[in-house]
Order: sequence, then structure tokens, then C-alpha cells
Amino acid sequence: MTKKYGKLNIQTGLWVMAGFMLYGFMLIYLRDFAPDKAAWIAGSADGPHFEARLAHVHGNLFSLLNIVFGLALLNFKMPEIYAKWGSWLSLAGLLMPLGILAELYFGLSPVFVIVGGVSIFAAAVTIAIGVGKGIPD
Repeated sequence: MTKKYGKLNIQTGLWVMAGFMLYGFMLIYLRDFAPDKAAWIAGSADGPHFEARLAHVHGNLFSLLNIVFGLALLNFKMPEIYAKWGSWLSLAGLLMPLGILAELYFGLSPVFVIVGGVSIFAAAVTIAIGVGKGIPD
């Protein structure tokens, strides 16, 4: 049963990573090819441009963590409850980079950033405990 969770995390991680890669390509365009690239570069140390880069980096990192956690769920036997909670907490961790984008583009509260950060940390702890309590082969 834990295999379904692992597959979900891997698939979601790959899709979200692809999305943040496209977002990264847009950031490269703005920095290197856009007509007002000099202004974009000048404002990239802080403010909205910094937040955009922060979202891109964390989006790819948390996608990669979902893939790694998914592989752990596929390859280590652990009690079902740890696999389930670890999987869902890891997916909820994706709220962090998405929350940064929502804050940047829609002016939403940073609550999603905090929830996502706490969730990805809790996922790491939960999966670590689950692997430690692993069911022997």
C-alpha cells in the first residue's frame, strides 16, 4: 500500500518541477533577453525579483524532495501510517514555493509559505521515523 504514496510523490514532484523549470526559463528571459533587462537586473537583489527567484529555487528543491521521499516510500518498508502522513506532508510542503508565488503575484498572506515549510520538515521527520520503524524484509 505504501507504493501508491511513493508513486504519487514522485509523479507530483516531477510535474511541479517541470512547472518551476518553465518558470525559471521565464526568469532567464527577463534577466537576459527582455527589452528592460537592465532594470530587471538592477532590481533583482531584493523585492519582487528576489521573491521570484526564491520561489523558483524552493519549487525545484521541494519537488526534488518529493521525488526523494517518494523513492524512500517505494524502497523502504514502513508502517502504513508513516508512509501516508509522510507522503501527504511532503505534498503539502509544495505550498511553500506556491505560497511565495501567491504572495508575489496575488498579494496573498504568507501563511502558505509557513505551512509549506513546516510540512516539508514534518515530512522528513515522519519518513525518517517510518524508515527507522521499518518492517524487516
